[in-house]
Amino acid sequence: MPTICLFTRDLRVHDQPVLRGAAEGAEDGQVVPLFVVDDAMRGFRVPNRARFLAESLADLDAGLRAAGARLVVRWGDVVEEVRTLAGEVGASAVHVAGDVSAYAGRRRKALEKALGDDDRELVVHDAVVTVVSPGTVTPTSGDHFKIFTPYHRKWADVETREPLDPPTDLTLPTKVRAGSVPEAEDLADGDTAPGLMPGGEGAARERLQDWLDHIDDYAEGQDLPARDATSRLSPYLHFGCVSPTEIARRAGTSSEAAAQFVRQLAWRDFHHQTLAAVPRASAEDYRDRGDRWRRDDEEFAAWAEGRTGVPIVDAGMRQLHHEGWMHNRLRLITGSFLAKSLYLDWRLGARHFLDHLVDGDVANNQMNWQWVAGTGTDTRPNRVLNPITQAKRYDPDGEYVRHWVPELAELEGARIHEPWKQSGEFDYPAPVVDLDEAGSAFRAARGA
Repeated sequence: MPTICLFTRDLRVHDQPVLRGAAEGAEDGQVVPLFVVDDAMRGFRVPNRARFLAESLADLDAGLRAAGARLVVRWGDVVEEVRTLAGEVGASAVHVAGDVSAYAGRRRKALEKALGDDDRELVVHDAVVTVVSPGTVTPTSGDHFKIFTPYHRKWADVETREPLDPPTDLTLPTKVRAGSVPEAEDLADGDTAPGLMPGGEGAARERLQDWLDHIDDYAEGQDLPARDATSRLSPYLHFGCVSPTEIARRAGTSSEAAAQFVRQLAWRDFHHQTLAAVPRASAEDYRDRGDRWRRDDEEFAAWAEGRTGVPIVDAGMRQLHHEGWMHNRLRLITGSFLAKSLYLDWRLGARHFLDHLVDGDVANNQMNWQWVAGTGTDTRPNRVLNPITQAKRYDPDGEYVRHWVPELAELEGARIHEPWKQSGEFDYPAPVVDLDEAGSAFRAARGA
């Protein structure tokens, strides 16, 4: 009997346990590789991610064709579409990757019930979206680690599998109607970021190889946004165009830079295990600090549009809008500015990021926002990242700011970070807030 491989956030053929499991469980290699454009995910199909998704699906289809099959596409409710297709082809089982969001949990339970009612099996594969699955490492007491460092110690000791080769001998049942792979405009309306990265497994593997060739630059350059010494693999990890396990295995720990990079994959897994244990943290404070957030629509708009008058913050937000991506150091700086300098609800920032980031991921986006807002797992929840101090430390010559805030390009060196202290006329706003006063106000609000 055929099997169904239900693709979700694992759009690849290399190191693909779900596809391998479906192939091994099928008769004569008859596998239906399926992607459902799910009605329930409509709100997450924003233009940037829609284009990246469309390109990734087209690339996945090409990879499956090379293996002897092709991608089958359906639209609608994922449970109904899977159940209907399973009945049409007489599938014995449906294989899918485990995931951690509340929605993924509801989808899994609904699939288990619907398929079980039809005497079919749902096979869930772990360690597909993450290197180490949530629940694999736990503290001696409690269901999940609440602090990263002890989590990382155990995470690093987990033995991971060897990456799997792509399949070569799949067969698509003859009676299956494949459907068309969607174009970006089929998924979402609106313009995409002009500097958006290309989607797909092919682009992911090219970027991974290039990154591994330059990984030794990471140790010194990871926090310097002007050097752009990070991997930029996060969009490909979000859509599963490349396997986190393969990345970790190929990067290894042969150098300090490689070890630091693999540690970031552990952070990603840490956030997934946190959200798996506390699903409400996608929308509620992981740790309630008693915040009574301010509301100021004009200040939020200034932040979102990159016109706060604080150059490093504005540079980060402009990069976000141009590329659909932002350097991690800038995510911390812009997040801290919104939540702690402006004292605006972190959920506003998280939603704005999800609307623009091509790597917009509920686990990492929400938990990183909670970390920077001091409502998450940060062990120093009341610290405030002063954006000027951060700018002078990580963009000492102003190269990053000069690129994204050209209005200030004539200012030399670190002077660019405090234009309000310089003489001259600039087509640039004054800061929306006094940073010293804002920091004091935040600490007072927290009772720190």
